[in-house]
Amino acid sequence: MIDQFRCTAARRTAPPRSLDGGPPPPTAIRAGEGESMTAGRETVAFLGLGGMGRGMATNAVRAGLPTVVWNRTPGVAEALADLGVRVAGSVAEAAAQAAIAVTMVSDADAVSAVALDQGMLAALPPGAIWAQMSTIGLAGTERLAATVERERPDVVFLDAPVAGSRGPAQAGQLAIYASGPTTARERVRPLFDAIGQRTIWVGPAGQGSRLKLANNVLLAFLAEGVAESVALARALGIGTETLLTALVGNPILPPWGEAKLHRMARDDYSPEFPLALALKDIRLALDAVDPAQFTVAGCLVAQWQRALDRGFGDDDLTVIARAMTPGSG
Repeated sequence: MIDQFRCTAARRTAPPRSLDGGPPPPTAIRAGEGESMTAGRETVAFLGLGGMGRGMATNAVRAGLPTVVWNRTPGVAEALADLGVRVAGSVAEAAAQAAIAVTMVSDADAVSAVALDQGMLAALPPGAIWAQMSTIGLAGTERLAATVERERPDVVFLDAPVAGSRGPAQAGQLAIYASGPTTARERVRPLFDAIGQRTIWVGPAGQGSRLKLANNVLLAFLAEGVAESVALARALGIGTETLLTALVGNPILPPWGEAKLHRMARDDYSPEFPLALALKDIRLALDAVDPAQFTVAGCLVAQWQRALDRGFGDDDLTVIARAMTPGSG
């Protein structure tokens, strides 16, 4: 188990698209009313409009894709009606209209609740594609793929988690790690082009989730490195602004790290990627391997869990810098 570890000391580049930019949206209609909003385009249903899903749905409709949405909190879905989306009153209602259904929720249990308990899988028309784009780990992905094969062999299952946080989701700059039948690639291309900067196809379903776990382990260590550098500088009496001046332009610091440093210098830990979700993803990675071989990741999990226990879970993962500061929290 992770808690046993003890640490000793020592395709295409698209321009960003703003939520306020793009062409004027079509007239909003309610789910079930009228024909498809754009002739010749398959209808996409987004199930889950959290920090990522909302931006993805927005970019889909701005790209001219007929879009229907559902969210557990109806007000979030209603807020998108002015963009021209169809707002469904239930998961099954949204799925019944979809040629492509996208699940974008927090974890495997939430995906199962949407797909099975609330009827998405049963309601999808024959020949529909289910693009599962949440990060749910390898075991969860394999379980869902087996369920589709057993209960709905006429539905195509794609395992296509995305890399990126809320900002890239809003700008259509996500990386999509897609896996599944090659026959589905052309059908989902308009959607993936609308929501992502690039799509990487990596084989049968399950490979996308494997790649996403490796991606997020790297992301975790980058975030931890930046946060610990800030915390150490503070402990040594060096201000974050001074550290920022020293590190910006330094080849060892990628642009992502520079952006994080700028936010930390403003003491801004508003969530781009909440610590609780980042911790979930690292646990999923360790669940898929022998954790004894990845002791540093195990120590990271233990440290982040302590920060979560102190109430930092809803903040950006770089809040570790604050958590490491004496007297914080």
